[in-house]
Amino acid sequence: MCERLKFRPHHFLCSLGFEGKGYSEGFTANMSAIVGGRLRRPDGEDVKIEVVAAADDICAPCPSRRGALCVAQDRIARLDAAHARALEVAPGDVLRWGEALDRMAALPAGALNEICSGCQWLAGGMCAKALDRLKADR
Repeated sequence: MCERLKFRPHHFLCSLGFEGKGYSEGFTANMSAIVGGRLRRPDGEDVKIEVVAAADDICAPCPSRRGALCVAQDRIARLDAAHARALEVAPGDVLRWGEALDRMAALPAGALNEICSGCQWLAGGMCAKALDRLKADR
């Protein structure tokens, strides 16, 4: 049994849209291990994730991390708050990745433009494409 992951709220959609790009080599390798090595495996929907309000397993090697916070903490806090509302999660919640996928699939069309406002990756369209694929598959 694998140890549960810790995610801040906006990292659910980041994991869904991840395409092998990141802030540094270490960050990208870590994200690849989490997303490809755990979440996208055949048994990935059973992985348990605990929602946290600070730096998480994805943030661990991020060059912008400063302890439990981020150099862009105000922007990250806004992203987390918007994602927490949209996905109906709060710090301390534990859910399976499959449950998170269901919640993401239920987001209304165009939701990313609102909840991901201010994210540098939004314009790349990776998350929107991944969300469209998820909705089609579910």
